Formats: sequence, C-alpha cells, structure tokens
Amino acid sequence: MTAMGAKATGAGASSHTAQMWDQANWSRIEAEVKRLQVRIAKATREGRWGKVQALQRLLTRSQSGKMLAVKRVTENRGKRTPGVDGKIWSSPAARWNGMMSLRHRGYRAMPLRRVYIPKSNGKKRPLGIPCMWCRAMQALWKLALDPVAETLADPNSYGFRPERSTADAIEQCFITLAKRASPEWILEGDIRGCFDNFSHPWLLEHVTMDKEVLQRWLQAGFIDEGTLFETSAGTPQGGIISPVIANMALDGLEAAVYASVGSSKLARSKAQLNVIRYADDFVVTGASRDVLEHKVLPAVRQFLAIRGLELSEEKTRITNIAEGFDFLGQNVCGFRRSRACIPT
Repeated sequence: MTAMGAKATGAGASSHTAQMWDQANWSRIEAEVKRLQVRIAKATREGRWGKVQALQRLLTRSQSGKMLAVKRVTENRGKRTPGVDGKIWSSPAARWNGMMSLRHRGYRAMPLRRVYIPKSNGKKRPLGIPCMWCRAMQALWKLALDPVAETLADPNSYGFRPERSTADAIEQCFITLAKRASPEWILEGDIRGCFDNFSHPWLLEHVTMDKEVLQRWLQAGFIDEGTLFETSAGTPQGGIISPVIANMALDGLEAAVYASVGSSKLARSKAQLNVIRYADDFVVTGASRDVLEHKVLPAVRQFLAIRGLELSEEKTRITNIAEGFDFLGQNVCGFRRSRACIPT
C-alpha cells in the first residue's frame, strides 16, 4: 500500500469512528443505563448482594454504560484538563476509541497529576487529576455504584448527591432549629483531612464494587513535580468517583449518633438528636451539652476511627444556638430563642 493509500485509510477509519459517535442514540443509551440502575437499587433494597454485583458487572461491560461514561467526562468542566499522559479526548473519533478502550482485563490505573487549588484562607488544597482513561473508568463505575450509594444513604446527607445541595442542608437546619421547642445545643463536627485518611482496608471491604479496580484507584499514587508518591490511605481528590466513595464511608453516622442514647425512639426524642451532613461537614443537635459531650461525641469518634478518620480538636466544638455556628458558608443563629435566623 502506498503512503497516500495508508493515509487515506487512516483518515477513513477516523471518519468512520467519528460518525459512530456522532450518530449515537443517547436517549436509548440513557434509558438502558437507567433500567440497569433501577434493578441495582431494587436488589440493594432487598439485600441481594450477589444480584447487585452481577448487575454492576453487566452495566460496566455494556456499550451503553461505556458510551455514557465517556460522554460525561468529555463534556464536564475538566474535559480540557489532561492527566499525566497529557491526553484529552476532544474529537468524536477519540471519544469512540476511548469508549472501546474501557476494558477491565489488564486495566492499570495511572498515577494522578497533582495540582494545587488556592483556598480562601491563603492555603492551597491538593487536587489529583486522573488521565482520561481512568476518569472514564471511574465514571463508568460511578454509574454502577450510585444506585447502591443512594439506596443506603443517610436521610440527612446532602453533599454530592443527585437533586441535593447546600441550600437543602441549610433549609434542614432551619426546619430543625426554628421551633420554640427546638434543641439549643449544637455539635459542630470537623473531620481532619477526611479525603486523605480513609482506611483502604475498610473501603475495600465495604464499598460494593469490583475490589481489584477499586484497589488500583486507591493505590495509584500521584506525581508531583516529576516525583511519584505512593498512596497508602485516602481517596484521590479530583477523581469523579471519590465523593461517592466518601459518602458511602460516612453513611451510618446518623445511626451511630442515634444509638449513642439508646435504641428507643423516646430516648432519641428526649435527647433531641438530629444530624445534618454535607460531605465531611456535619452538625448534630442535642437537648443539652452533656448529651453531646458525653454520649454523642464518643460515638462519633468511634465511628470515624474504624474508617481511619478523626475529628479536628481545634475545629470541633459544642455551642449554644444563641451564639450561632458557621455551616457551609452561612451563619446559623438563634433569635429570641424562638426561631433560627440565617443571615445572608
């Protein structure tokens, strides 16, 4: 074959794959993925974990799941930000070829590219940027993990969940604290380096997904200024699936708080316990400082310790609603002890 013929063949192949991507029936693809997600959620509610794993395997091996995963990572805000390999899937042909490359056999997670994002206090927050291949694999498994996470989620968890927001969490604060008989004491919880310290053994045992794939993500490491660093704990901040994994690890906090005062609804009602959580930020209400300090706080510490986490002693405190507390960028305070005010 001549050079011109080879070039034409390559161009023809690229044109064909681009056409395959452009002609995708996205309505049908989304419907197929949604149908499998509903079945996963139903199996989760019924506690049929073998069925859950079988359906997850079906979804993550399906072309529809792979197409939707690639679509999401190539249309979000980070679509032009490459990982350590410097590649982005900007063309329809690249997206189709990327979809075809999403195979579990032989999958090896690449290290993340470490960047630093400025924080409001002048410090910098480390962020890991996965390569497009790993990003798409994470998006694919997120499709399979979301139904499990949503089915098992704490009722008052609001961070990084579908149809929930910071505004919902603040509204729940108002609902909980605005009545005349509302609790007056607040435990402000701050987890020290949450995403950096999750126990890998705990995650591998309790997160319902392919353990080998999860382990490769957790132990992929990161490259900072040309040096490879290993990761022995935590979830990779910047990965599309990390918030889901973090939420699954922290789900159960509400039950632990309620159990700290006994198993009866009367005991919980008398203690006026309520938990409001947004990702790793949370508050717990209580009828008295004594309940929060001597019953709730030890239970929270024990819950976190099992997962490799601990509270920040400097930022965790118990306050009266009359003093007010900061939560998700807003100040929630008492007003004449009859309702809560949320200044803008």
